[in-house]
Amino acid sequence: QVQLVESGGGLVQAGGSLRLSCAGSGRTFSTYDMGWFRRAPGKEREFVAAIRRSSDSTVYVDSVKGRFTVSRDNAKATVYLQMNSLNPEDTGVYYCAAGRTAWSLSSYPRDYNYWGQGTQVTVSS
Repeated sequence: QVQLVESGGGLVQAGGSLRLSCAGSGRTFSTYDMGWFRRAPGKEREFVAAIRRSSDSTVYVDSVKGRFTVSRDNAKATVYLQMNSLNPEDTGVYYCAAGRTAWSLSSYPRDYNYWGQGTQVTVSS
């Protein structure tokens, strides 16, 4: 079992940057693929990015490509989401999640078994 705690959210002006962190507990963190999702006000939960357990593969939703970077440090049991050139459409609660898939990284919430409590990101115009 993995417990996840996000941090690093906050209020930032458009064009600014934030770095989210997600700290995992348990010795099995390195065996999980990690994903980032967000929920904007009044909208469904949306996939943002994911990284393979060995860091050899990443995937992003089109709207964040070139602006966001997902990375991980298995020795610290932590996954990061570096967010640059933020715009108001990036506002929402950001969640990290852990899961295992046999082949490619998944963008579906159903493929992730463990979730953090979320951290609020607000981008002002």
